Amino acid sequence: MLVIIDYGSGNLRSVAKALERVSDNKHAISVTSNAADLKKASHIILPGVGAFADCMKGLTALPGMIDAMQDAVHHHSKWFLGICVGMQMLFESGHEYGKHSGLGWLKGEVFPLRPRDASLKVPHMGWNELKFSVSHPLFHAVKNGDHAYFVHSYHALAGQGSDVIATTDYGETITAAVAHGHIMGTQFHPEKSQKAGLSILKNFIML
Repeated sequence: MLVIIDYGSGNLRSVAKALERVSDNKHAISVTSNAADLKKASHIILPGVGAFADCMKGLTALPGMIDAMQDAVHHHSKWFLGICVGMQMLFESGHEYGKHSGLGWLKGEVFPLRPRDASLKVPHMGWNELKFSVSHPLFHAVKNGDHAYFVHSYHALAGQGSDVIATTDYGETITAAVAHGHIMGTQFHPEKSQKAGLSILKNFIML
């Protein structure tokens, strides 16, 4: 089962529809706020839209959810994908209206975008090129230079460089995707990234 965690962040239906499209009806898809459903999952997706602190607050408010996530990922090695703020929450902390703790599954912190080019507006919104740091199965059949859709005002600075598997440029080098074993994340929205994004989602559920 593919489980999408619903903690009130929005954008869940578009993720579910994209997964339905690439799964060829071979996977059941559940959008849930029930921590017990993670026991049935083979793959877990954590979308995220909005502010880091608000998303963490929403996730923490779900009874038993963070403990269930920890158990599924760290004790049962289930595949996990964070999307946008869902990826940012994998890190130790976020600096948005103060400093707020994240899940701490990856070393690093999330900081405001401050492009050196004053003509580049924040948020970083729209299509941008992916640059792959390493070969990774998440990007099978996705080419270096393919475009993905970004909407964000903050970005992750990974404390462990080997966790970064893709970057993009927006006045500076931006972490576009991360992976640490079975834990993965994309700063961009694969569900909005057309062919390349659907390939990424298909690759994820095939792991």
